Amino acid sequence: MGEFKVHRVRFFDYMPTAIRAMAFNSRTERLALARADGALEIFNFADNYFQEKVIPGQDGRAVEALCWVGQRLFSAGLNGEITEYDLENLRPRYTVEAYGGPIWTISINSQGTLLAVGCEDGTVKMFEILEERIQFQRNLDRQKGRIISLSWHPSGTLIAAGMMDMIRIFDAETGRATHRLLVERGVGASKSREVVVWSIVFLSDHTIVSGDSAGKVQIWDGVTGTLVRTHLVTKWDVLALSVSKDESSLVAGTSEGTVVQFQFISSTVDQQDKEWVRTRTFKNHSHDVRALAHTETAVVSGGMDTQLVVRPLLDKVEKNTQESALRKMSLPHRSLVCCAKKAGLLLFQFPDHLELWRLGESDGHGKPGDSLPVKRKPEKLIQLKRKGEDHICCSALSPCGGWLAYSTVTSFRLYRLQNNNISVTKVSKLPKDLRSAHQLCFSPDSSKLFASSSHSSVIVVGLNQPECKYLHTLKPKSGSRQPVHLLFASEDGKWLATANADCEIHVYNLDKLKLHCTVPVYSSCPTAIAINPTTSNLVAVHADQQIFEFSLVQKEYTEWSRKLQKQGLHSLWLERDTPITRVAFNPKNPAHIILHDMFMFCIIDQSLPLPEAKTPFYNQMTLRSLPEPQRLVHSHAFKICKNFQHLMCVSLLEDHSLVVVERPLLNITSQLPAPVRQKKFAT
Repeated sequence: MGEFKVHRVRFFDYMPTAIRAMAFNSRTERLALARADGALEIFNFADNYFQEKVIPGQDGRAVEALCWVGQRLFSAGLNGEITEYDLENLRPRYTVEAYGGPIWTISINSQGTLLAVGCEDGTVKMFEILEERIQFQRNLDRQKGRIISLSWHPSGTLIAAGMMDMIRIFDAETGRATHRLLVERGVGASKSREVVVWSIVFLSDHTIVSGDSAGKVQIWDGVTGTLVRTHLVTKWDVLALSVSKDESSLVAGTSEGTVVQFQFISSTVDQQDKEWVRTRTFKNHSHDVRALAHTETAVVSGGMDTQLVVRPLLDKVEKNTQESALRKMSLPHRSLVCCAKKAGLLLFQFPDHLELWRLGESDGHGKPGDSLPVKRKPEKLIQLKRKGEDHICCSALSPCGGWLAYSTVTSFRLYRLQNNNISVTKVSKLPKDLRSAHQLCFSPDSSKLFASSSHSSVIVVGLNQPECKYLHTLKPKSGSRQPVHLLFASEDGKWLATANADCEIHVYNLDKLKLHCTVPVYSSCPTAIAINPTTSNLVAVHADQQIFEFSLVQKEYTEWSRKLQKQGLHSLWLERDTPITRVAFNPKNPAHIILHDMFMFCIIDQSLPLPEAKTPFYNQMTLRSLPEPQRLVHSHAFKICKNFQHLMCVSLLEDHSLVVVERPLLNITSQLPAPVRQKKFAT
């Protein structure tokens, strides 16, 4: 496998923010979630839960609710605005002021024609959905007190609104309130304490289900306006409700971090009268569950503890399969760390600033597993604050450590660095085409900057000492409108590889500045790409964990890649639930491919045989104890190291030492606010 001196980095204080809202699109199998800093993330559940797109946040954009209308995504928040997003350019398309104060909730009718929002001033406002925009249509009868939650009846004629101490049912055509359902405070609650109806669901049989701040899930008859059943599920708040598409199952998220499932089943043997029965309780969160989505096979939850949890329902999936495994998504599926190989520098990307660090040094030598004495400690050189209110969406550091670039959705900035006396000089004259970028990358000799722009195009900029000059725009022939999420420039400066959300990988010839070839499109999205400096073979790893090697010279898959696909990857490799986020190569040994996900890094030795289906996959420890002849018999191509956990970056420096950036989840949870106090046994 080879020995490396490892720089173990734990000073990247990456801190994700709380999940505030969620919306699942069952047609496209995409989940959109909003975080407390206004950022939006889109996960493709059909492609191994890959984080496909990220729309960066903005100061003051507090998203309270999300909804899909076909393939269009809308949000509303406490700034009183409704926003539609441009999912091709990863930015807000436009915002519409609702003029009702802060917006607490947003809901779409089942026909996809009307959008209703609940406002602070007690109005439910209707907006008509047009092809390009939304247009205000009318207000429903104004109420005293804010509208906290909304839910349309599937017919589109009625709409239920959760408020303080009550639920109102409106006729959507006349705008009049037809029923008032009073929500009781609960046993032992003070009369001055209001009950907030945090969430509401209107079912097709006119049943209304509500979740409130008194810890109750209540079932109401929407025709007569009477209470049918009360389930007390927590001493704290029920914050979110979600129902399955067939309306046979319902889940409620609480402040205690529990998710409670209810099912519409018969409680008697003869199966006559069905009712909502509490069936399961899941505890996968330490803090409030603020957002829920009920898919056909799983419950998806998120909240204050920042983790997205997919909990499969075992009556809907086959047991002991990959689909039945619990998934927790804690770290982003894209890199926030950039490593300058030649200079030994690290760039950390935060939403509001960038940090530049110099790695420490050690002149000691030791046995594998030893901790070496540090001669020079790591040092923070620069903290660069962004300008404007838009959060940073991408950043890059040149391999020589002399250039630094970052982009937001509205602006682009380039800086010249001098590390000897630590000075930062902003490059003021930038090409007009360089307004913003989805992804950035410098050429290995630091003479060019590549910035991915709209419609999968890439802008090439030449870097000279005083200024930078626009050279060319590289465009794919496919006409894809999707954003590029991966860029890689080859070590010899000849090739540039790009990957977009349409699963396309394009390779450009930088000498001729034109498209060289397109890799055959595979059904799963690429999560990491790299070009071998010795063989000029492109290695691509996809969200479903498949690995391909494509020869740029021959314009075909290599023999090794065909052999790998024919034999198939080991089941333990395919069952991993975090994507490979970086691929690198060892110049000392061209047959070694270095790659990592969140829980391990791996060296694939192409000169060794591939693991058979029945071979022990994680066999590094076993091999060490065997004598040399037996070791050769049992060894295979995949060498896996699990000594480091929660990896954000594994990179190889020019001096052949490894940089491993870790972000232990314990460090994230220790910075969270205290959860609600829960009674523990024997305390």
